Amino acid sequence: MTETIEEREASILADFEMFDDWADRYRYLIELGEKLPPLATEYKTEANKVQGCQSQVWLIAERQGDRVIFSADSDSAITRGLIALLVRLFSGATSAEISQANLSLIERLGFAKHLSMSRANGFASMIQMIKRLSQQS
Repeated sequence: MTETIEEREASILADFEMFDDWADRYRYLIELGEKLPPLATEYKTEANKVQGCQSQVWLIAERQGDRVIFSADSDSAITRGLIALLVRLFSGATSAEISQANLSLIERLGFAKHLSMSRANGFASMIQMIKRLSQQS
Protein backbone atom coordinates (compact mmCIF):
# COMPACT_ATOMS: atom_id res chain seq x y z
CA MET A 1 0.00 0.00 0.00
CA THR A 2 1.19 3.48 -0.82
CA GLU A 3 2.00 5.91 1.98
CA THR A 4 -0.53 8.69 2.47
CA ILE A 5 0.46 12.35 2.27
CA GLU A 6 -0.13 12.56 6.04
CA GLU A 7 2.25 9.64 6.66
CA ARG A 8 4.91 11.25 4.46
CA GLU A 9 4.43 14.56 6.25
CA ALA A 10 4.94 12.83 9.62
CA SER A 11 8.10 11.19 8.30
CA ILE A 12 9.48 14.52 7.04
CA LEU A 13 8.70 16.18 10.38
CA ALA A 14 10.48 13.36 12.23
CA ASP A 15 13.53 13.79 9.98
CA PHE A 16 13.74 17.50 10.78
CA GLU A 17 13.13 17.02 14.51
CA MET A 18 16.53 15.32 14.72
CA PHE A 19 18.11 18.77 14.30
CA ASP A 20 18.04 21.21 17.19
CA ASP A 21 19.38 24.26 15.47
CA TRP A 22 18.35 26.07 12.33
CA ALA A 23 21.74 25.93 10.66
CA ASP A 24 21.53 22.12 10.78
CA ARG A 25 17.98 22.15 9.40
CA TYR A 26 19.06 24.36 6.50
CA ARG A 27 22.03 22.08 5.79
CA TYR A 28 19.68 19.09 5.77
CA LEU A 29 17.28 20.93 3.45
CA ILE A 30 20.17 21.66 1.07
CA GLU A 31 21.21 17.97 1.22
CA LEU A 32 17.66 16.96 0.22
CA GLY A 33 17.94 19.27 -2.77
CA GLU A 34 21.29 17.78 -3.73
CA LYS A 35 19.68 14.31 -3.79
CA LEU A 36 16.88 15.46 -6.11
CA PRO A 37 17.53 14.01 -9.56
CA PRO A 38 18.26 16.84 -12.02
CA LEU A 39 15.49 17.70 -14.44
CA ALA A 40 16.40 17.20 -18.10
CA THR A 41 17.15 20.47 -19.89
CA GLU A 42 14.24 19.97 -22.29
CA TYR A 43 11.84 20.39 -19.34
CA LYS A 44 13.39 23.64 -18.16
CA THR A 45 10.96 25.75 -20.14
CA GLU A 46 8.87 28.80 -19.36
CA ALA A 47 5.74 26.61 -19.36
CA ASN A 48 7.19 24.43 -16.57
CA LYS A 49 8.49 27.31 -14.49
CA VAL A 50 6.84 28.04 -11.14
CA GLN A 51 5.62 31.64 -11.26
CA GLY A 52 6.06 33.69 -8.10
CA CYS A 53 9.48 32.30 -7.15
CA GLN A 54 12.53 34.53 -6.94
CA SER A 55 14.68 31.55 -7.90
CA GLN A 56 14.04 29.56 -11.02
CA VAL A 57 12.00 26.45 -10.26
CA TRP A 58 10.73 24.00 -12.84
CA LEU A 59 8.06 21.43 -12.07
CA ILE A 60 6.50 18.72 -14.20
CA ALA A 61 3.91 16.04 -13.51
CA GLU A 62 3.10 12.78 -15.21
CA ARG A 63 0.34 10.35 -14.50
CA GLN A 64 1.01 6.69 -13.76
CA GLY A 65 -2.36 5.06 -13.42
CA ASP A 66 -4.30 7.11 -10.87
CA ARG A 67 -1.10 8.47 -9.30
CA VAL A 68 0.75 11.69 -10.14
CA ILE A 69 4.56 11.64 -10.26
CA PHE A 70 6.38 14.95 -9.90
CA SER A 71 9.85 15.93 -11.03
CA ALA A 72 11.44 19.29 -10.29
CA ASP A 73 14.62 21.33 -10.21
CA SER A 74 15.82 24.76 -9.13
CA ASP A 75 18.87 26.96 -9.58
CA SER A 76 19.00 27.77 -5.83
CA ALA A 77 20.21 25.29 -3.18
CA ILE A 78 17.61 26.12 -0.52
CA THR A 79 14.77 26.36 -3.04
CA ARG A 80 15.86 23.04 -4.55
CA GLY A 81 15.58 21.56 -1.04
CA LEU A 82 12.09 23.01 -0.62
CA ILE A 83 10.88 21.60 -3.94
CA ALA A 84 12.54 18.26 -3.06
CA LEU A 85 10.39 18.19 0.11
CA LEU A 86 7.26 18.80 -1.93
CA VAL A 87 8.17 16.15 -4.51
CA ARG A 88 8.72 13.69 -1.64
CA LEU A 89 5.42 14.70 -0.07
CA PHE A 90 3.18 14.59 -3.15
CA SER A 91 4.77 12.33 -5.77
CA GLY A 92 2.82 9.09 -6.03
CA ALA A 93 -0.39 10.50 -4.55
CA THR A 94 -3.69 10.73 -6.42
CA SER A 95 -5.14 14.03 -7.64
CA ALA A 96 -7.87 13.75 -5.00
CA GLU A 97 -5.35 13.22 -2.19
CA ILE A 98 -3.32 16.20 -3.37
CA SER A 99 -6.33 18.51 -3.64
CA GLN A 100 -7.56 17.50 -0.17
CA ALA A 101 -4.16 17.68 1.55
CA ASN A 102 -4.04 19.86 4.64
CA LEU A 103 -0.68 21.52 4.17
CA SER A 104 0.61 22.60 7.53
CA LEU A 105 4.07 21.20 6.84
CA ILE A 106 5.82 24.55 6.39
CA GLU A 107 4.43 25.89 9.68
CA ARG A 108 5.01 22.63 11.53
CA LEU A 109 8.64 22.54 10.37
CA GLY A 110 9.03 26.11 11.62
CA PHE A 111 10.13 27.35 8.21
CA ALA A 112 7.34 29.94 8.16
CA LYS A 113 9.32 31.89 10.79
CA HIS A 114 12.72 31.27 9.24
CA LEU A 115 12.16 31.71 5.50
CA SER A 116 12.27 35.11 3.90
CA MET A 117 8.90 36.45 2.77
CA SER A 118 9.83 35.97 -0.89
CA ARG A 119 10.88 32.35 -0.27
CA ALA A 120 7.70 31.63 1.70
CA ASN A 121 5.65 33.11 -1.16
CA GLY A 122 7.61 31.00 -3.63
CA PHE A 123 6.93 27.88 -1.55
CA ALA A 124 3.20 28.68 -1.64
CA SER A 125 3.47 29.10 -5.44
CA MET A 126 5.13 25.67 -5.72
CA ILE A 127 2.24 24.09 -3.78
CA GLN A 128 -0.34 25.84 -5.98
CA MET A 129 1.38 24.58 -9.13
CA ILE A 130 1.54 21.02 -7.74
CA LYS A 131 -2.20 21.14 -7.05
CA ARG A 132 -2.91 22.58 -10.52
CA LEU A 133 -0.69 20.06 -12.33
CA SER A 134 -2.22 17.15 -10.40
CA GLN A 135 -5.63 18.10 -11.79
CA GLN A 136 -4.34 18.46 -15.37
CA SER A 137 -2.03 15.52 -15.84
